[in-house]
Amino acid sequence: MVFLKKLKKFSGFFAGFALAATVFLFVRAKSNDPYFEISKNLDIYANLFKELNTYYVDPIQPGKLVKTGVDAMLEELDPYTNYITESDIEEYEFMTTGKYGGIGANMKRKGDEIYIGDVYENSPSQKAGLHPGDLLEEIDGQVVKGKSIDDLSLLLKGSPGTSIRIKIKDAFTHAVIEKVITRGEIEISSVPYACLLGPQNNIGFVRLTQFTQACARQVRDAFDSLQHIQPNLKGLVLDLRNNPGGLLDEAVGVCNIFIDKGQLVVSTKGKISDMDKEYKTPGSVWNKDVPLTVLVNHSSASASEIVSGTMQDLDRGVIIGERSYGKGLVQVTRPLGFNARLKLTIAKYYTPSGRCIQAIDYTHRTADGAVGYVPDSLKKAFKTRAGRTVLSGGGISPDVDVKTDAMTSIAVALYTKNYLFDYATEFNRQHPSISSADSFRLSDADFAKFAKWLENKDYSYKTETEDGLDSLIKIASKEKYFDEAKSEFESLRNRLSHDKKQDLLKHKDQVRQMLENEIVSRYYYTRGRIAQGLQYDKELARAIEVLNDPQQYKSLLTAKK
Repeated sequence: MVFLKKLKKFSGFFAGFALAATVFLFVRAKSNDPYFEISKNLDIYANLFKELNTYYVDPIQPGKLVKTGVDAMLEELDPYTNYITESDIEEYEFMTTGKYGGIGANMKRKGDEIYIGDVYENSPSQKAGLHPGDLLEEIDGQVVKGKSIDDLSLLLKGSPGTSIRIKIKDAFTHAVIEKVITRGEIEISSVPYACLLGPQNNIGFVRLTQFTQACARQVRDAFDSLQHIQPNLKGLVLDLRNNPGGLLDEAVGVCNIFIDKGQLVVSTKGKISDMDKEYKTPGSVWNKDVPLTVLVNHSSASASEIVSGTMQDLDRGVIIGERSYGKGLVQVTRPLGFNARLKLTIAKYYTPSGRCIQAIDYTHRTADGAVGYVPDSLKKAFKTRAGRTVLSGGGISPDVDVKTDAMTSIAVALYTKNYLFDYATEFNRQHPSISSADSFRLSDADFAKFAKWLENKDYSYKTETEDGLDSLIKIASKEKYFDEAKSEFESLRNRLSHDKKQDLLKHKDQVRQMLENEIVSRYYYTRGRIAQGLQYDKELARAIEVLNDPQQYKSLLTAKK
């Protein structure tokens, strides 16, 4: 009996122990379950919100708090994973379609005042007689002085067919005028310019600024038009400089212009197997034989790198310019309800040779949250179709490296202080017309007038050398050496001080080119800016040189023995 009583006692103990162990293991399993962690933290988040809303001393703005919190959470990931609120949807859709409802003009701030900047060709703004340089005073009765450009953009945008009343001070007459403008559908073309170049006008040039819907068709149509004018094209130039990317399908479509149907362009690999896909050219090629060059720079990213990387991997074209940005990540949008969306990274993409060109490693951060570039030691070598070596992990390295000239300090100062913009307005007022965009030049006498106009205007700036001296003085003061060498520092500062007039003459060519570009835009809009800029384009000149030398072109696409 005693034994049975002890057995019952121990049985109860073991049963209790087993129950406790089961609960412990269950809780532990739950704590390691990511879905449990998500559910638990969502409950905490909801309870926190209720407590704030009930007890916080002042009224809260739930939408603003959520946006702040979500943005802070997503900062832990990569910069391409974003929360898109209902109010941001129109801006996002503009990025993918190139279309929005508005008046077709952007704005420029000078102090507290807002001026009309670029006016788009054939837009409601142009038809209403707005000029760059017009002072914007009111929008639908609201005074605009001191308001942010983002807030004013929201006021100017709206459904096509709706009207807006604005009050401006005309840049030419200085009269204050009210205008009623009917908003339209504004479409910013992804192919703003195409032309024939070269000594015999037999090289086709097309600039693609963004991979929006139907841009591949626009590029093909542009080359078609050029071939109609010049049936015997000697070469092609596709300009992807400053193109931030866009739609992956459109990148495949652009590749299809130059390579056969069924060719692998890009593959994607993600955490979920459904994201592992191969993208091949779907249609007939436009021309697979005419020599091709592709222009890129450090601002060419994403879809631009898919196109340039594919042309390089397949030895279809020569890449010219600077190393591209290095964005090898793919994003999609997911609906969140209430017209909000999450744009998130779901995969990495790989060019036909198998390389991923992602340059920044977002998965490994330092203690302070900083990220770094993929080190050279971790970059892998791949081979193009012809056996040339290309590397992963650092963007697309050009076959022909061309460094662009950096902007001088005086050019930056004149641009940022709006003196180039203001003088272009004055020039436009005095000259009803100018020669064509690709032939317009400011004479020495014209530039002298600009220099005279600049007199007594503040465009002070520091050279890089002066900035370096200031840094040196700070370090010397911190380390207690400044007093001993004060006279030497002062002497050096005096010797390095620059004369603005002399700097203007020294860097006359660069400043004149920038001023010509601003002036041309007043008569020929965006296409005029591009046409004028091509006259001084080092990368384009190198592309034309390569296309005019078949031996050099062939050599650049051949593996070195």
